[in-house]
This record gives sequence, C-alpha cells and structure tokens, in this order.
Amino acid sequence: MTCQLHTLGGGRLGVGPHTFGTAPIGNLGRELQEDEWYGAVSAAWDAGVRYFDTAPHYGLGLAECRLAEGLAGRPRDDFMISTKVGRRLVSATGPVYGLDTEGFAVPATHYRVRDYSRDGVLRSLEASLARLRLDRVDIVFVHDPDDYYAEALDGAFPALEELRSQGIICSYGAGMNQSAMLTEFVRHTDLDVVMLAGRYTLIEQDALDDLLPECERRRVAVIAAGVFNSGLLATDRPRHSATYNYSLASEEVRRRADRIADVCERHGATLPAAAAQFVLGHPAIATACLGARSASQVDRNAGLFEAPVPCGVWSELIDTGLLRPDAPVPN
Repeated sequence: MTCQLHTLGGGRLGVGPHTFGTAPIGNLGRELQEDEWYGAVSAAWDAGVRYFDTAPHYGLGLAECRLAEGLAGRPRDDFMISTKVGRRLVSATGPVYGLDTEGFAVPATHYRVRDYSRDGVLRSLEASLARLRLDRVDIVFVHDPDDYYAEALDGAFPALEELRSQGIICSYGAGMNQSAMLTEFVRHTDLDVVMLAGRYTLIEQDALDDLLPECERRRVAVIAAGVFNSGLLATDRPRHSATYNYSLASEEVRRRADRIADVCERHGATLPAAAAQFVLGHPAIATACLGARSASQVDRNAGLFEAPVPCGVWSELIDTGLLRPDAPVPN
C-alpha cells in the first residue's frame, strides 16, 4: 500500500502506517536477551518507524528504559514518543522474591497504583521522563481508566491540558480497550489523539458506531492498536491455540477468522497483511501500533504494510457478510 504520512494531533511530525509498540520489549510474557530487544528497536528505526509508544506499565518501567537505550544518539527531533499515565509505579518495600504478576517477566521491584489525579499525572510523567532520559515526550495517554472515569475527567485531563498549553507536551489523549468511554472523552475533553486497542479490526468494527465518527467530527487522530486481536489474526491461518482479546478464542470466533483467511488466500493475500492494512482505510486512523520483541518480528510487521492486498479481498469480505459494508477500506 502507499505510504502516506498523517499528523498526530498537535504533534510536530507526520507518522507513517507502522508505529512501534514497546510492551514486548518490557519482557511481556518472557524475558528477552539484550540482542533481541535492542535489535527490535534498531530494526524499527531502519524500517522507517519514527513513532514509538511506551508506558510505565510495560515491565514496571523496563520498556521505557530499554527504549531510551535503543534510541540513544538518534536526533531527538526525528522521532516521536508517547507514554502513559494512570498506573504510577511505587517502589516495593523489603526484599523482592517474586516476579511481576501482570504478565511481564520482571522482578516485582515496584507495584502499580492506579492514580488519575493531577498530582499522580505529574509524578508519573516526571518518572517516565527520567527513565526515557528525555526532557519532553510528544504525547501522553491516560491509560485504561475504565473504572476511573470521573477521576480521569476531573484530574488527569485538566492536568494534561495544562501541560499542553505550556508546551511541555504536544498532544494528549486516552488509550483503552473499549470505544464507548473513549467516545465520551472525545466529547467532553479537548484531547486530540486516542489509542484504540482491539476494538476496530477485521473481526469487529463496533467503533464505527461511536468513536470513529466522533473522532472525524472533532478532528481527533486515532492510533489503532491490537489489530491482530491479541493473536487471532497474526498468522496466515488461525491456530487452534489462538487468543482473542487475551483469552483462548472461541470456536465461533476462530471459524470466522478462518473464513477471512480463506478469502485472503483466494486473492493471493495473507490474513496478517489484511488485518494490518484494513484499519488504515478509515480516515480517522493515522497509524497502526504493532508490538515486536525482535528484529525479525519488526521486519515481518513492516512487510505487512507493503504486501499486496487486492481490492477483491475487501469486496468479497463485504459480500459474504464478514466485513461491515459501511467500513471504509484501503484504496
């Protein structure tokens, strides 16, 4: 597909279709060797990626630290970084014996405190800047405030508005695994970018009913994350052990993904390429955020945006009821 640059909110740089997500280099699922994670960051840069998304949550700050090392020496004005607030890291007291309990293979040296207050935002961002070895980040997301709507609305968003007005950050928004609350934030704050994870994909397009049209109306940029639905769409043919929404995929969902793979195969395309490119067909979506833990994964992800996906794929998916007819598709 044609590489088109989009502007993210009040950001200074245009972004390409491929954004690098850093959760895997925070030891998501397993511990990484230095050559793996460092190679992933270097490969992303070599592939032309200039926007990197991270968070304190990813490996209890490890992803931020590793991203800092991976980008050391790169011209600061040549890349964009987003991080997140809402999970403030607090040092554990006493000896550390176990590992983090939220999916990252790191020692439990800290614990996460959900804090969407103004003070919590400022303290979290200050700590992130120290780990990133930067004096500024470009975008700050309020991270997963599903159970903290009022706190985020009253505390986090006004704090981020203040930081943006002072020029300390360029843009702010929210990152969530749901579209309904993101839509409310778009309506009731002055955010200019959101990250939607897993809710606008080849499998589900409910965000067409709320978030995406609202973002178009208010000129809010959308970053599509979780485009593979946590693994279901990540391979040419869905595996029996494939996960959907971070749990084992049901037989019904896996059969649907298998039918989509059949259509792709008939037209000489692959399921992952169609999944990566589909989201970029919507005019509100600026880029797709794909995580990777090694150079080979980065190279594979980058190639998905260049792989041919004929128009016949989209028309057949719509004709067979596998894709909503009102879903915009890539040209």
